[in-house]
Amino acid sequence: MNQQNSGAPARRRWRAAAVAGVVVAMTATTAVLWQGTSSAASTLGASAAERGRYFGTAIAGGRLNDSQYTTIANREFNMISAENEMKLDATEPNQNQFTFSAGDRIANWAISNGKRLRGHTLAWHSQQPAWMQRMEGSSLRQAMLNHVTRVATYYRGKIYAWDVVNEAFADGSSGARRDSNLQRTGNDWIEAAFRAARTADPNAKLCYNDYNTDNWSHAKTQAVYRMVQDFKSRGVPIDCVGFQAHFNSGNPVPSNYHTTLQNFAALGVDVQITELDIEGSGSSQAEQYRGVVQACQSVARCTGITVWGVRDSDSWRASGTPLLFNGNGQKKAAYDAVLAQLNTGQPLPSQSPGGPSPSPSTPSGGGCTATYSEGQKWGDRFNGQVTVTGSADWIVTVTVSAPQRMIATWNVGASWDSSGNVMTGRPNGGGNTFGFTIQHGGNWAWPALTCRTA
Repeated sequence: MNQQNSGAPARRRWRAAAVAGVVVAMTATTAVLWQGTSSAASTLGASAAERGRYFGTAIAGGRLNDSQYTTIANREFNMISAENEMKLDATEPNQNQFTFSAGDRIANWAISNGKRLRGHTLAWHSQQPAWMQRMEGSSLRQAMLNHVTRVATYYRGKIYAWDVVNEAFADGSSGARRDSNLQRTGNDWIEAAFRAARTADPNAKLCYNDYNTDNWSHAKTQAVYRMVQDFKSRGVPIDCVGFQAHFNSGNPVPSNYHTTLQNFAALGVDVQITELDIEGSGSSQAEQYRGVVQACQSVARCTGITVWGVRDSDSWRASGTPLLFNGNGQKKAAYDAVLAQLNTGQPLPSQSPGGPSPSPSTPSGGGCTATYSEGQKWGDRFNGQVTVTGSADWIVTVTVSAPQRMIATWNVGASWDSSGNVMTGRPNGGGNTFGFTIQHGGNWAWPALTCRTA
């Protein structure tokens, strides 16, 4: 959201032509029975966290004295963006005179409540302080880089991801950069901002953030894609792309939304839905929200979703009732749809799980053979699959090595010995293939298998 919240007019960003399609199809997955945990989380942030993602919201400092607002925000969300308090006009109202009190209020609230922070935003053509609006050329370039450096340095170590550059591409069919005072400093200004941000806050993820980039076929989407592709090929430090995802009846969730997220992710960046709101009500709004969550879940590098506000009455588009809670703080049908969809999701694979992948083995004996194959890997766990041949009436023992612990199984009748390290599996209507999840505790070794007939 890139207008001030109170009384903000609708931005001229909505395309006149409606985009067909709403809900993104998702491949069915096998249910996993988790031992010792409930089957469904009861809040958005908790459900997302169980699967390695986040579900966040934008917070306005002026509403932190509203107990209903803060109660909902604290209960439901695990990532926080400052709505306006970290933007250029808020942090550097006069050149080289930085003020962080408003941003600190958001940051301190988030950190004290155990939330992570997204930094929004370091370089942008809008909401510039008056002194910056009057600048051009090399003096503006230097002022922009100084701002990026000073703000990112101040919040170093507190920020999960920075929206380094915001909305630098034009709407329409040209695929061109937006004409702005920053663009007129030279076409490399975005690259320069990212390099400055990396130096200032080396451990934060660095994102490019924009709107109307949801439909894969649109020129603006393709232009941003080409920039990210170029940056990755030349080693420009970019870690993620943010999709603002402001939808309404003239700009619904496109049917190729998943394709967009997946294609950007394939470039080697995370994708994040950063400012989600969907105007509407009832089942139509709920299904569009469900489709967005579903699309994110189906892309391994879609690491989180942020809605732009807590209650409808807090939204910059309040008349469109675009959020998950109504003005009275009550959950809407859209909330129920989002939570239900989050609870169906699979854990997020880690891109760099670490640890060695052991050599395959195919142990046999007792009239049958059990073959192990590697499944998905995450930061703290991995999946394995066992296929049995030679008999339909088998007993397979699976032995894990400490500190490993088997925390889920499927398609198998399972029992454990007293140590919890040895699982005995028998056919359970799922054929001759079954699977499990192992929490590895730093030990990535494959389990040992034996197979015998009953």
